[in-house]
Amino acid sequence: MSHIVTVQDAVTAFADFMEPTNAELDAIEQEMPVILADVDLLDAHIVTLDRTPAELDERRIRRARRRALAARVALVNRTPGTSLSGGAA
Repeated sequence: MSHIVTVQDAVTAFADFMEPTNAELDAIEQEMPVILADVDLLDAHIVTLDRTPAELDERRIRRARRRALAARVALVNRTPGTSLSGGAA
């Protein structure tokens, strides 16, 4: 006779304690401009994957890169005690 046993991970995968905390949701909210700017930069790069970038594509990538950098700088300036990664002096 074989016993039916539940898999604990599958049963508790969506338990209440697995949800993000309010602090984690607030951190995501603060980082959302950086996330959206990075998505725009990725979109600009994806457009040029299958062809040689035209002048318009290069401008779009440059603008998206500047927006991503500006969003990161704004986040760092808004959040006390953090610094940009990358080791820039």
